[in-house]
Amino acid sequence: MNIDYSPEEQAFRADVRAFLAQHLPEDIRRKVLDGKRTVRDDFLRWQRILFDHGWGGPYWPKEYGGTGWNQTEVSIFEDECVEAGAPGLISFGQKMLAPVLMAFGTPEQKAQHLPRILRGEDFWCQGYSEPGSGSDLASLKTKAERVGDKYIVNGQKSWTTQAHFADWIFCLVRTASEGRPQQGISFLLINMKSPGVSVRPIIMLDGEHEVNEVFFDNVEVPAANLVGEENKGWSCAKFLLSHERTGLNLVAFSKLMMRRLHRIAREESANGEALIRDFRFRDRLAQCEMELMAHEMTLMRTLAVMAKSGAPGPEASILKIRGTEICQALFELTLYAAGPEALADMPEALDPDWQGEPVGAAYTPMAAGDYFNMRKLSIFGGSNEIQRNIVAQRVLGL
Repeated sequence: MNIDYSPEEQAFRADVRAFLAQHLPEDIRRKVLDGKRTVRDDFLRWQRILFDHGWGGPYWPKEYGGTGWNQTEVSIFEDECVEAGAPGLISFGQKMLAPVLMAFGTPEQKAQHLPRILRGEDFWCQGYSEPGSGSDLASLKTKAERVGDKYIVNGQKSWTTQAHFADWIFCLVRTASEGRPQQGISFLLINMKSPGVSVRPIIMLDGEHEVNEVFFDNVEVPAANLVGEENKGWSCAKFLLSHERTGLNLVAFSKLMMRRLHRIAREESANGEALIRDFRFRDRLAQCEMELMAHEMTLMRTLAVMAKSGAPGPEASILKIRGTEICQALFELTLYAAGPEALADMPEALDPDWQGEPVGAAYTPMAAGDYFNMRKLSIFGGSNEIQRNIVAQRVLGL
């Protein structure tokens, strides 16, 4: 397999790099590269800048206002954005909901929501997991009862990432209890400003507020906000999850982590020794680097298949497993490299206006907090155990 970039692709990379150098706001870039806390406006401001340049939809076809880039160009764009310190695009709208609306949405739903996602006017979050219904989505209990031209929604969603930023939430809800559990699920779009919607923060081990509980108390939702057919939302859910899992390949981010680790390992400590001279650390670093190279090749093959078929298959599960495990291994090595300084509890260092010295050579003020936070990677988007079951059934035929 030839993974060398063509002259045209190399020219495209140069164009992306030049655009980022000119248009990425310095305050946002410094936040991202220094591991500072990013907020809603950072994401939306960057989305509006991309939109003004015609790059608001790097993953979308031209017919919906996207760039129409091929998968290699998208991969180059992501690589350069991560390296430059651009905030990640709001994946819930860009990468998850948008493909569902393009495949299952009505013309009215597409006209209402896709342009606002593209222009950075709406922030979306995902309402899938519930207490007791994490990886087993089919057991969800949030209920939507049809009354005339609207649904009345009652229930709770948990671990809802960035719900405190969100204007809208796309939800899996139960609209019937007969038959197989998957057959009674529907896919609803709910305005977070609707009466009866409330958000309660969940503070994580690193002391940060990233995830939330979302409660629905007799929330009225127009029936026009139903995506696809009633009781057949499981098809939308599976379609969305395949795109989410492909996005969890984490190749670009892991390559950035790898470069940081190499810099850390070559810095001399107080006793004059560089960590790279520790053969045990060097062996673990080399192992991660080889696995990451192989993982990137798998991603490129998968993207080539998607360019023809339009949707990922069971390869998405393989990418999710390997991508999250490699990324977790890199965070573990970063924790090891930071040494005792990784234990520092400095949440104030995540504030953009904090002027203190960075902690150690780990290029992050909270190496331990980052390590604990990234344990989630092998759980969300469908746990890695479930992904292995999918591979066993759909690839190995077990």
